Amino acid sequence: FHDVFPFHKLAQWLSYSLAEPFDQLGIRFVDSWLLTGLAEYRNGGLLVDMGMLAPKRPEEVFGKKLKVTDERVVEWRALTISLLDKLAVAIWDRLGESEQTMPMGRILEGGTWRAGREIAAEKRPGGPPPIEIDSTGDVF
Repeated sequence: FHDVFPFHKLAQWLSYSLAEPFDQLGIRFVDSWLLTGLAEYRNGGLLVDMGMLAPKRPEEVFGKKLKVTDERVVEWRALTISLLDKLAVAIWDRLGESEQTMPMGRILEGGTWRAGREIAAEKRPGGPPPIEIDSTGDVF
């Protein structure tokens, strides 16, 4: 497993999906704000499409189909998580919110994921991500 990097996207997505309904039932998640952003192609695609992330050698990335284990994909996913965390802080500051009043799950679903999807649809027919990944869907 030397070429596998755990980002636990699916486990975190499930946690985000369950937190709000459980909260409405009176079941509280402790410190749910500690969950990171998701290394999901809509989030990462938004960062590329908006110019926040750019490959060092675009000719080696764009127009190619990269394997999930490719170091460029792993780096893209890692940077996506890091930048989403920084973006969340900027959103909280700008809106006068906090991680408790506007958790990351809300930023992802109502903001970055949705915006990533809409911008991808504007930029590319069918709305695929800017970086093409050879994946069965179990990573992204």
